[in-house]
Amino acid sequence: MTVVADSSPLILLSKVRRFDLLQALYPHVLISSEVHSEVVVSGAGFPGAAEVARAKWIEVRQIKHREELLSAQARFSLGTGELSTIILAKETGAEFALLDDYKGRALAARQGIGVRGTVGIIESLYRSGHMPDLREAFRDLLDQHAFISPALLDRRLELFGLPPL
Repeated sequence: MTVVADSSPLILLSKVRRFDLLQALYPHVLISSEVHSEVVVSGAGFPGAAEVARAKWIEVRQIKHREELLSAQARFSLGTGELSTIILAKETGAEFALLDDYKGRALAARQGIGVRGTVGIIESLYRSGHMPDLREAFRDLLDQHAFISPALLDRRLELFGLPPL
């Protein structure tokens, strides 16, 4: 399975101390060189930088068509990381793009790319038994000031038959 990740899920999973669990779902993750630069180079010393840099299961790839990135930057109000993730996902025929940005998720979906965000990743880890406490993981996201609505998390917990936060 080919999966391409943007910076946000990698950083958030690092912040909530669940980064290494991502490998249980996706043994091989691709990131664009733009995402690598954003997380590891520009983000040196911040959550996610060291984790991504040492993760042997994350492969950095250059997008093949830089002109497509430049064109997309002119057409869409998205960051380079999100756009390069979507382009790399298209180039590699990825089953999923791991994206949190709402506009990025919508663009990827319009282009036929499956999308999972941090909440969906955490739910998958819970479903697969790799993470025992979904409520704790959601609380950790909120404690790290993730831009996620507590009401959304409560609705997600309800789908699992769990009490709200």
